[in-house]
Amino acid sequence: MEVYTVTVATGTSEYSGTNNYIFVTLVGEKGESERTLLDNPGLDFCRGAVDQYKVTSHSPLGSLILVRLEKQRYWVEDNWFCRYVTVEPPGGDKVLTFPCYQWFVGDVKVEMREGTAKTLKDDSVLQLLMHRKTELQERQRTYRWTTWAPDIPRCIDAKTEADLPQDARFENEKRSDFEYSLQYKLAIRFGKSWNDLDDFKRIFWKLKSPIAEYCMEHWKEDWLFGYQCLNGSNPRMIQRCKKLPEKFPVIPDMVQRSMPPRTNLEKELKAGNIYLLDYAIMDGIPTNTIKGKPQYIAAPLCLLYQHPDEGLIPIAIQLEQSPGQDSPIFLPKDPPLAWLLAKMWVRHSEFQVFQLLSHLLRTHLVVEVICVATLRQLPAVHPVYKLLAPHLRYTLEINCRGRTQLISPNGIFKRVVSTGGDGLLILAQREYKMLTYRSLQPHLDFADRGVSQLPKYFYKEHSLMLWEAIHRTCFELSTLLAVTIFTSTAQHAATNNGQFDWCAWVPNTPCTMRQPPPTDKEAVTMDMIMATLPDVSQSCVQMAITWHLGRAQPDAIPLGQYTEEHFSEGQALELIDKFRTELKEIESHILSQNEGLELQYLYLLPSRIENSITI
Repeated sequence: MEVYTVTVATGTSEYSGTNNYIFVTLVGEKGESERTLLDNPGLDFCRGAVDQYKVTSHSPLGSLILVRLEKQRYWVEDNWFCRYVTVEPPGGDKVLTFPCYQWFVGDVKVEMREGTAKTLKDDSVLQLLMHRKTELQERQRTYRWTTWAPDIPRCIDAKTEADLPQDARFENEKRSDFEYSLQYKLAIRFGKSWNDLDDFKRIFWKLKSPIAEYCMEHWKEDWLFGYQCLNGSNPRMIQRCKKLPEKFPVIPDMVQRSMPPRTNLEKELKAGNIYLLDYAIMDGIPTNTIKGKPQYIAAPLCLLYQHPDEGLIPIAIQLEQSPGQDSPIFLPKDPPLAWLLAKMWVRHSEFQVFQLLSHLLRTHLVVEVICVATLRQLPAVHPVYKLLAPHLRYTLEINCRGRTQLISPNGIFKRVVSTGGDGLLILAQREYKMLTYRSLQPHLDFADRGVSQLPKYFYKEHSLMLWEAIHRTCFELSTLLAVTIFTSTAQHAATNNGQFDWCAWVPNTPCTMRQPPPTDKEAVTMDMIMATLPDVSQSCVQMAITWHLGRAQPDAIPLGQYTEEHFSEGQALELIDKFRTELKEIESHILSQNEGLELQYLYLLPSRIENSITI
């Protein structure tokens, strides 16, 4: 008689435990153990429990291949989440760990492999080869591809999050928190305009952040406009301008007052100190209609100068792609309200681009493709599956919720955003045609945009440190895997985590514009500005939804921390420790760099970067 010691760990989240029957069978190369009901005195399989049992076999099993767990209903159905199983063979041999991290829903049978990562070529036992095949066949039935809309990345076949399998769903605590916090967005529905800019302070009474309040005080200043191009929610738009585009006919005399006396535009172009924001992708996008009233967009061009004393500042803005009498070039020397409104229009385009392209398309949707492909093509024992699994947590559900609640025909964007409805889809389709694999690699993206020499570009500096840490984790780690992990962690944090900071003060980054772009600099009045900016209802929704999406998540798992232990090999665990050590060094560097700064850049602090896209 062979006696094995079996330990079973139940999940720690709410409702992970079960009162149903749990059976175990140990499968070895020479046979199987008794099918054993796991039943100790008292309650088994409570939330967070780690229960130990004895399992017998009438004959030696040889090397263990699989652990088979079965759940059967007792009176009522009660789902169960199993973290892992360990098995100590007779004679005190090495304890084997069998990772699980699955929900058991209904009367089900699940077979698990020992935790050592193995590719197909590492398996020779027929039973293990069949296990790989069966697991993937089941996953391919469960996780299916669909096309949500043409010419954008394919996605999971689920109309709503309720259609997802339990393993892809939020845990109960996450779901409750998400749905409760989302209620803020429904507060105000009337469409009255604000009377003046100070009126926007009335919605600052509850939801605040130090950066949002700093923005409220300094948003009119040109240097803060430039700072946001580097370290705001869309820090990947700016590019070096070597030659002025013909469509943007700025002449040196126009911008000379923005430069020191002994230089000029031509000299600064050659010196590499002139930069450009070009929102050509916005040109001709259909606009939303909200409560029967048309909204407006622009496709601006903005020239910026790296001033030796003032930092990066805007020096010329054209609100349309074609110059002309109705599309003047706005300058800092123009009437103050005209220059202010021109900057608002650039920031309005910024809202559309960062929310729909830099954030939604280039992080959420790109990572969803990799998530579905991983689930369909890689068994749980595969080293790449083990590597990526923590970085794909919750992504399918948050994306389903995004498609149904944010960008759907009746979603939040349709209610308050100028590109809501058809516009957002066309915008995403345009970007997807231009999206390159190269642009997802930060070191290449910075080089291609010619921004490597820009000072105080904290997003660039921190991104490159994190990229190198991720890419060095293992010499066999391919660039594709580094792109996946970087995109689902650091890049998402850079575009997501600051959106409340930079959008809560609505005039700084308006979600919509209710009047067309100005065509006459001298005609801009405060009444025109207030009639153009979002109304009371739109402002409240913008503030609430950017808080909801940008806030720190209460159940966040930071980059480099793994609550699910998929790897069991010493070498893999050693690499994880090295990665964590490097992240601590990056954390210390960033904190030291920000010490004493009035405006701190902490979005890429490793402890504030989530391990996956969960919001």
